Amino acid sequence: YALRLVPVTIIPESSWLRRFLKEENSTKTLRGNMTSAFLLEIGTEEIPSGYLEQAADDLRKMAESQLKENRIGLSAELIIYYTPRRLVLIGPEVNERQDDVTQEVTGPPKKAAYDSQGNPTKAASGFANKYGITINDLEFVETPKGEYLFFRRTIPGRPVREVLAEILPRLISEIPWPKSMRWGDIGFSFVRPIHWILSLLGEEVISFEMAGVRSGRETRGHRFMSPGKIKIKDLQHYLLEIERCSVMIRQEERRKEIEKEVIRKADTVAGIPVRDPGLVHTVADLVEFPSVLLGGFDEAFLDLPDPVLITAMREHQKYFAIQDTSGRLMPFFIAVNNTLARDENVVRKGHERVLRARLSDAVFFFHEDRKRPLGERLDDLKEVIYQAELGTSYAKVERFTRLALYIAEELEVEKTAEITLAARLCKCDLVTEMVMEFPSLQGVMGREYARLDGHPEEVCSAIFEHYLPIRAGDGLPTSVTGSIVGIADRMDTISGCFAVGMEPTGAADPFALRRHALSIIRILEEKNWDLSLNALITESLKVTAEAIDFDGQKVFERVRSFFRERYKNRMLSRGYESDLIEAVISAKFDRINELPLMIEQLRKFTIEFEGFNAVALTFKRVSNILKNQEVSYTVDIELLKEDCEVRLWEAYNGVKDRMNELTRSGDYYDALTLIAGLRKPVDEFFDGVEVLTKESSILKKNRLAILHNVARLFMGLADFSRFSI
Repeated sequence: YALRLVPVTIIPESSWLRRFLKEENSTKTLRGNMTSAFLLEIGTEEIPSGYLEQAADDLRKMAESQLKENRIGLSAELIIYYTPRRLVLIGPEVNERQDDVTQEVTGPPKKAAYDSQGNPTKAASGFANKYGITINDLEFVETPKGEYLFFRRTIPGRPVREVLAEILPRLISEIPWPKSMRWGDIGFSFVRPIHWILSLLGEEVISFEMAGVRSGRETRGHRFMSPGKIKIKDLQHYLLEIERCSVMIRQEERRKEIEKEVIRKADTVAGIPVRDPGLVHTVADLVEFPSVLLGGFDEAFLDLPDPVLITAMREHQKYFAIQDTSGRLMPFFIAVNNTLARDENVVRKGHERVLRARLSDAVFFFHEDRKRPLGERLDDLKEVIYQAELGTSYAKVERFTRLALYIAEELEVEKTAEITLAARLCKCDLVTEMVMEFPSLQGVMGREYARLDGHPEEVCSAIFEHYLPIRAGDGLPTSVTGSIVGIADRMDTISGCFAVGMEPTGAADPFALRRHALSIIRILEEKNWDLSLNALITESLKVTAEAIDFDGQKVFERVRSFFRERYKNRMLSRGYESDLIEAVISAKFDRINELPLMIEQLRKFTIEFEGFNAVALTFKRVSNILKNQEVSYTVDIELLKEDCEVRLWEAYNGVKDRMNELTRSGDYYDALTLIAGLRKPVDEFFDGVEVLTKESSILKKNRLAILHNVARLFMGLADFSRFSI
């Protein structure tokens, strides 16, 4: 029998969320009509800062999904907070009962439910007994198959507290973490050991047990400043008590407090903190109660390059560097602690002692590295394995240096000396002491050491810039040399990895091939370089083939498809429709610099040209008839017997040269308008002749050749068969 559940949702008129955000410290009751505030806090050992944001977002999304699935109404969005010791999920207004559900059940057909005298049969009584109702409760419903027995009833929702007690253990256990651990003998896996679970709906505990911990109404304050247990009455009481116990649960509040205090401390020495949003974000996720202090170091350390000082402070100690109004680094730093210091001088001296050791190491590494010119380290790369099948880093440098010179030749860039030198130097800093200690300084130290060795500034900049963009949204190389070397390096990586079968999967992309492909696309687009991507892939695979064996054509197709997919995703993110992008890149995916204008003008054409749908349908018809047909471009005009054939061939020849001129000059809209004029003669051609005639194979081939030429003209602009019309 068919059964359908129809939720009956009750939405309170008031919006508690607005009051909650505006009157957070109010003592007003949090209970609205038929709703209560929901609070879940998972208390743990310190969670790694890099895990927190994603885990909190996952928890919120999973909770929203579970509540919806279980018909638990919300009058305000869920709120998520987190600190290193806790994940906090808040539902400002959660219905106290599940939404009622209407159950509609269709039973046996009428003719099977009642006999000829109108008495109920065993089928009818069995149906009624199954659902605990009487025969008199049954109705008839008309369906396309005839009349059927039917009944409807409303099933009241269960108390939400009971439902949440079932949901929450599963919800907590399913939070995805990069790495989890087990502790004791409980057999439960989580990012860190769970110490307490606070779980309330209104003033009532949502009772459940997991990881050997029973949920309740207790939380804990700051580990050092307020370590005791605190009994919580409800959400409002929690918000007041947690703040009183020296815990800032709102991550954004911690970030703003850190930013404000760092600026204030820097101002006391007439300095400005080096802007570092990422460090603010990291430090805010390391503390529950930020306390900021100013420290200093010996001015002699300022002889180190600025990036070394900043990185040594940032990466190992999470300190903020300070610069003066001219942008020069000052011998000061700012540290963020997780507790108020009883004696700030003692804490400051501890920070200074640790930093002094770090900077002393950096000075040692710097002086050791300067004992040899950067260029002498190229041979050291012969001892560094890049990838087992692709050989050493030295071999990689040799490959992409050749590729860089190929690109320069194609673009007619007369900087072969600079490009060669930059390519051969750009990986040499990987074997320096400084970069081995601070991997994030790759490229940066190469640039600094090259400057100290007296190399041209364009070469020095290119050593750093060839890594750009490092991540999504980063700036691109500004120099021609850096751009060319960056493209060559990335293309060699992509070609090599595809050649040895190390293509990205949904779960892994260890060589960051997606990012590399997107970077190449961005550089070609930004520089407006008229460089054939197909030829670049071919040349790169040709160089790679000198080292390893692989099926060149198959790898070429996979690499090209990989770039094509990356480009499509990029244009989708810009707001273009999928079929619009497909129409262009299916027809012409080679010179990246041309594609944005083609896509934009095709979009304009689809909107403004009145007969676009008719043109697209006509071309689809041409494409469909050419599928799986052996055709050529040679048309024998002596075989054009019908007027419609002659008119189409003349129309084609009348527009092809002009259309090619417009395409070459980038006037794609005008070219599209011109080619749209072929729609009428193509439609007349289809109406006037049988293209796939069985009378004469020669005539059939000639007609297909006409259409093939027309299709080639269309495909020079777009594949209209990709549009969903």
